[in-house]
Amino acid sequence: MAIKKFILDTNVILHDYKCIYNFQENDIYIPITVLEELDKFKKGNDDINFNAREFSRDLDLLADNSIFTKGVSLGDSLGKLYIVTSYDYPEALQQTFSEKTPDHRILAVAYQLQKKYKNTIFISKDINLRLKAKSLGIVAEDYISDKVTSADIFDKKHATFSHVEAHLVDDLYKSKEGIPVEKFSFCSDIEPNECFIIKSSKSGVLARYNSFNQKVERVEKNKVFGIEPRNAEQAFAFNVMLDNNIKLVALTGKSGTGKTLLALAAALEQQENFQQVLLARPIVALGNKDLGYLPGDDKRKVSPYMQPLFDNLNVIKHQFNYQGKEVYKIEEMQREQKLVIEALAYIRGRSLSNTFFIVDEAQNLTPHEIKTIITRAGEETKIIFTGDIQQIDQPYLDMHSNGLVYMIDRMRGQELFAHINLTKGERSALSELASNLL
Repeated sequence: MAIKKFILDTNVILHDYKCIYNFQENDIYIPITVLEELDKFKKGNDDINFNAREFSRDLDLLADNSIFTKGVSLGDSLGKLYIVTSYDYPEALQQTFSEKTPDHRILAVAYQLQKKYKNTIFISKDINLRLKAKSLGIVAEDYISDKVTSADIFDKKHATFSHVEAHLVDDLYKSKEGIPVEKFSFCSDIEPNECFIIKSSKSGVLARYNSFNQKVERVEKNKVFGIEPRNAEQAFAFNVMLDNNIKLVALTGKSGTGKTLLALAAALEQQENFQQVLLARPIVALGNKDLGYLPGDDKRKVSPYMQPLFDNLNVIKHQFNYQGKEVYKIEEMQREQKLVIEALAYIRGRSLSNTFFIVDEAQNLTPHEIKTIITRAGEETKIIFTGDIQQIDQPYLDMHSNGLVYMIDRMRGQELFAHINLTKGERSALSELASNLL
C-alpha cells in the first residue's frame, strides 16, 4: 500500500495534541504557519492552550535538523514527521484567495505537496477551510481518529419488553433483592446497568439490570433531595446516580429534560459519602478575546457562564423552607468549600479524590479532555457528565466527534458505567414545544 502524505491544520493539533501518532505508517507534514499559530495559543488556562503547550514539548523532543529535510521517525510502524518551511504562493491561490492569511498559507503548502506527491490529503476540522481546499482540487478530510460513526444511541428511548410472564413482574414488585437475569427471555439483549420497562398482560414495572449481582431490579420513583422524578427516564437517572458501584454516568438529552438538576440533587443526597461535591462546565468563550473586555479578574469574567449551575441549585433550595435544615446544609457546604461551582478550566491539575464531580455541557469537550478528567478520578470518586449533543458551541466539534458521545460509545457495556438519555422535556409546555419544533 502506498504511503500517504497528510498535511495537518492547526485546529487538529489543538483538538488532539497526540494526533501525529494516529496516522499509522503514513507521513505527516506540518506547515511552519501552523507552528506560528500554535505559538499564539500557548498562554492561557483553557484546554486548547494546554494542547498547544504539550504539542510543542513533544515536538521539541522529536525535532532535529532533519525534520526540515528528511523527516524524523514517529516510532515503530509509524511514518515520518516533516515541517515545511519554504513554499510559494501559487497563482491558483492568488486568483481565488488573494489575501495571504494563515489559512491560505497552509493551503498553499497543501496545494504544492499535492502537486508533488500522490496520495496527499489535507486534514482540518474547519469545514470552510476544507471546502476552500476542495475548490483548489486538494483532497481534504476531517480528523476522524476519535469520531463516532453512529450517534443512534441518542435517538432511541429506553427499551420496553412486553409480553413478559405476569409472575415475573409480580415478583419484581415483591422482591427487594431483584430477580436473576437469566429468568428473563431478553437477558441476552441488555447491557450492564441498562434501564428499561417490563410489561405483562396485567401490569408494568420500571427495571434495571444490575450487572454487579446479575439481577434485574425494580426502579422506584423516589424523591431525591426534594426533587421528584416526573417520568421513567428521570427515575432511571436517579437510580444509577445513587448506586455507589457505578462510578461513571452520562446524562444526555435536549434542553429542559432536567439533566443538571437531577445530577445536583443526586449529589446533595449523597453528600455525606463524599468529601466534596464539585460542579464544573467548560467555557467556550474563554477562547474569544471579547471575554477579556469584561470587568474583573478571571473568576468574575467567567461567573456569568456559571449562572445556570447556580440557578439549578436555587431550584433545589426552593423545594424546602428557606430556614430549613436542608437549605442551611447547602449554604454550609458552600461556605466550607464542600460544594464548589467552578469553571472547568480551573479544575486542571486538581485531585479528584472522594469527589462527586458533575461536568455540565460536556458535549463541548474533546475526547482528549474527557479522558483527562476521567483518568484523574480516585477510587471513591463518581463522575457525572451531562450534555445535549444538539447544542455544541465548539466550532471544531460535531455530534460525532465531541468527547461526550465518544466516551459513551467507548464505555458502553462496562460495569462501572451507565448512560441515560432523557427525551421528555419537563421545564414547561412552552419549552418542550420549542425544543421539538424550532
